[in-house]
Amino acid sequence: MTTRSNQTTFVSSVLLFLLLLHVSATSASLYDDFVQCLNTHPNSSASQIVIPQNNPSFTSTLRAYIRNARFNTTSTPKPVLILTPTTESHVQASVLCAKKLNVQLKIRSGGHDYEGRSYVSTEPTFVVLDLFNFRSIDVNAEAGYAWAQAGATLGELYYRISEKSETLGFPAGICPTVGVGGHVSGGGYGNLLRKYGLAVDNVLDALIVDVNGKLLDRKTMGEDLFWAIRGGGGGSFGVILSYKLKLVPVPETVTVFRVMSYTESNATDVVLKWQEVAPSTVDDLWMRMLVQPVSSPTKKGTKTVRISVLGQYLGNSNQLVSVLGKEFPELGLKKEDCLEMSWIESVVWWNDGSTPNTTKPEVLLDRNLDQASFGKRKSDYMQTPISREGLESLWNKMIEGKTGLVFNPYGGKMAQIPASDAPFPHRTGNLFKIQYSVNWDDGGEEAINMYLNQSRVLYSFMTPFVSKNPRSAFLNYRDLDIGVNDFGKDSYEQGKVYGLMYFNDNFDRLVKVKTAVDPENFFRNEQSIPPLPSKA
Repeated sequence: MTTRSNQTTFVSSVLLFLLLLHVSATSASLYDDFVQCLNTHPNSSASQIVIPQNNPSFTSTLRAYIRNARFNTTSTPKPVLILTPTTESHVQASVLCAKKLNVQLKIRSGGHDYEGRSYVSTEPTFVVLDLFNFRSIDVNAEAGYAWAQAGATLGELYYRISEKSETLGFPAGICPTVGVGGHVSGGGYGNLLRKYGLAVDNVLDALIVDVNGKLLDRKTMGEDLFWAIRGGGGGSFGVILSYKLKLVPVPETVTVFRVMSYTESNATDVVLKWQEVAPSTVDDLWMRMLVQPVSSPTKKGTKTVRISVLGQYLGNSNQLVSVLGKEFPELGLKKEDCLEMSWIESVVWWNDGSTPNTTKPEVLLDRNLDQASFGKRKSDYMQTPISREGLESLWNKMIEGKTGLVFNPYGGKMAQIPASDAPFPHRTGNLFKIQYSVNWDDGGEEAINMYLNQSRVLYSFMTPFVSKNPRSAFLNYRDLDIGVNDFGKDSYEQGKVYGLMYFNDNFDRLVKVKTAVDPENFFRNEQSIPPLPSKA
């Protein structure tokens, strides 16, 4: 028995060695071919931007922008090369050479894709085009716009805006380390969405490198492609280098608050009323609600559900307390619950709850590299409120696991923009969006499978309450559970499964744009837009 076991171990070791040898040979060969190809293009400085697997900086470069530890394991597929361009011509040459060498190109701006699709692939050979050097931000406060490169972070964008103006902001996400490129191209949102809509509703222009290596702006790419990269996901159509963003007015004083309650007190009443008020209140107010299974503060050894309402009001605390006193007395908001601050200080508060006297806005410039916990996210849209009975059944289900829910209210400006205005379709008729969120620290396979399963069980439980035909989802809360594409003969049908959930009636227009600009499907990932099958 021991001999057979030793033989099996030996055979496994030999196979692993041969596999590593093959990968190493592939890497070396592709590196030589890539460098040779890049050198045929002017100003490409090939050797400086190509990092093969045997380069000492390969692992640190790859890990720097991995934001989910599920995709930072020894078994996670690795790119054969990482390309780190610093100029537009580098990107153009990288696209042309990857196309010539028939190798998949993954594009990473901030690395926050929840399923790691910007740096992991199901294809055996792929390279990552890492845009972290594309981080310049040019703010023109007088004209009310900013050009932000794809690899800049939201924190850097907000900080640079605040350097030029105390009364301008931009309606994008809360997490400061998210990259501009992926966030904007996927329809990113934040706490200004009820006042100003999504990031994509405030895009004026863009620069993109297409499949032919051409650098295009809004005028030269045309309105169809410009429409597509405002919420259809950039990775399907080209390499987005930068966006021209319309800045929006913010008051000198904004007010933030956090109020908590538990289901053994009045949390159910709060949630019932929140569903009515949060999507319909004044546009200046946005109230996110966190719904989390926790240990009970009153009954030792039991679990309960905690409700946290976090709000931002574009105005002072007296105005806010007056509004919510009339509309939402169940919340019980008092003036002492409120914090008044500048808009840029509120950005810091949303990130980590810190106040202006403890944390300065410079913290937004910290990219927090190579920091990741294990996590899973999913999404849903709510078009009718959940009843008291439904909520009570939800609380009982949630305390079985660790997965929390984040309720993000719509209404306001979101209800005024037509669903076809950008690829992001979830507008009027949607009360709020739900994010399913679970994080953990144990990297073992058993723990990973347990938490992934918990999120799926809760998602299944929510089926009666959420949108239908299709059951909608949010692209930037990437979820491979809802479907993937292997781009075989059924690629359109496979794409339609997740495409209708993410884009509803806008999916077919995205397919037409894709077919026009990238018919051979060079720019692809496991959930990208498929082209129509060729008629050959």
